[in-house]
Amino acid sequence: MPAPQAPTGDDDQAKPQTSLWERLDRPAPAPRTTLTPHRIAEAAVAIADAEGLDAVTMRRLATALGVAPMAAYRYVSGKDELIELMVDFVYGRLPLDAPATDWRDTMRTLAVQLRAMSLAHPWTARAAASALTPNQLAVPERAFTALAGHGLDADTTMAVFRTVTGYVRGSVSAEIALLALQREHGWADGDETRAGLASRMSWLINTGRYPAYQHYLREGTRKDDQDWQFETGLDCVLDGIATRLGI
Repeated sequence: MPAPQAPTGDDDQAKPQTSLWERLDRPAPAPRTTLTPHRIAEAAVAIADAEGLDAVTMRRLATALGVAPMAAYRYVSGKDELIELMVDFVYGRLPLDAPATDWRDTMRTLAVQLRAMSLAHPWTARAAASALTPNQLAVPERAFTALAGHGLDADTTMAVFRTVTGYVRGSVSAEIALLALQREHGWADGDETRAGLASRMSWLINTGRYPAYQHYLREGTRKDDQDWQFETGLDCVLDGIATRLGI
């Protein structure tokens, strides 16, 4: 594979004329080293999972791989393409070939899988927004295929997909924010989190302005059951789609 144009700095972005995926799809010459796109992505994902996306640099990656700083540039032109490779690697682990019985089963399974992926790799919420990769595109492909044959036009099909994935992003972002808050304060679970917030919450509740929320605090039994909360909300979204569109 022709190497991208040499960069001028550690993470400077060269501007190849062809996309990363077009280049990687070409027949590759005999490798000169054991370095591969898979190894590069795997190592970069491990860094991002442990320390966040900002910790991933081309120099840090080379150190983790035990290769020369310029070695990875044989495959990627810089950090932007490296992030694309990382996103594709993570999306490639989604079991999209799992059997599904109908559109609803497919959309529900996709939503549950995307949530699990996002919680395992929180940096993807930021990275995936600007990436466009083969494995990433396989997600709407599967969804659109499942929705075909129900009389929906192309725009409505996309609206259904965006509604479900939008619910996933919103729900997961709240979960990730809560986990970050707990790590920041050293709270191990929901009980410790509520204890840590008790003084502020007590004042608010004692104003008498939030009786409905106070009822939830007293009566709710699934405050820490994130799976139940996510899947119940998801079923409400899918019920709404089914009723609205008659599918």
